[in-house]
Amino acid sequence: MIQISALPAFTDNYIWLLQDHSTLRCAVVDPGDAAPVKAWLARHPEWTLSDILVTHHHHDHVGGVEQLKKLSGAKVYGPASENIPARDVALNDNDRISVLGWEFEVLAVPGHTLGHIAFYHHGVLFCGDTLFAAGCGRLFEGTPEQMHTSLTRLSALPEDTLVYCTHEYTLSNLRFAQAVEPSNPDIAERLAKVTQLREAARMTLPSTLALEKLTNPFLRTGETSVKQKADERNGLDNRGPSTVFAALRAWKDKF
Repeated sequence: MIQISALPAFTDNYIWLLQDHSTLRCAVVDPGDAAPVKAWLARHPEWTLSDILVTHHHHDHVGGVEQLKKLSGAKVYGPASENIPARDVALNDNDRISVLGWEFEVLAVPGHTLGHIAFYHHGVLFCGDTLFAAGCGRLFEGTPEQMHTSLTRLSALPEDTLVYCTHEYTLSNLRFAQAVEPSNPDIAERLAKVTQLREAARMTLPSTLALEKLTNPFLRTGETSVKQKADERNGLDNRGPSTVFAALRAWKDKF
């Protein structure tokens, strides 16, 4: 059994730590800063860091990779089409890898960056900055159509999938979600719960795809209420889900 926990980094990043208690080997996902991982390893000298998974090239996801590889000799997995430091295994869409005895499927999810990938093992999704709790990543390199396609692909995974994204953005995302759907009771309920968690300095992750489908406007672009609000915001008849998505993302960028 793999235990998953979070190592906080910077102001709002999470580095995900996977632990295999049967072998005392561990892996990390998107270590933008080596320090939290090194500190954990120093406190737990019986553990070996064997694998590093990277979703995309942004510094707050790769900044600690080289130090950690040098320290531990861990194998580094990352997207083939991006410049990932110290990468050992270049990954493309639909590749499969085995990490700590878990089989992961690699999913290409461009939008935030062009080469962004996600790692999926039944029931568990590491999605970097593509899908957030109640939100999605900014479009630094990709198009709205690409990001909408990527989110649609992720939303097709089983609804009980645990969503491990890499930023604590849930509260601000839900405030936007409520602006999009002010009459959505699921959003109101989630906002109240998340507000309590953050007031207690507790994390709001992981989420589930079922919860995201109820409360994440970027997964709800086919809903009439979401389309109407997008039309109202940009004064257009946004005819398809990807154009609704584009209107929402432009709104969120200035929210």
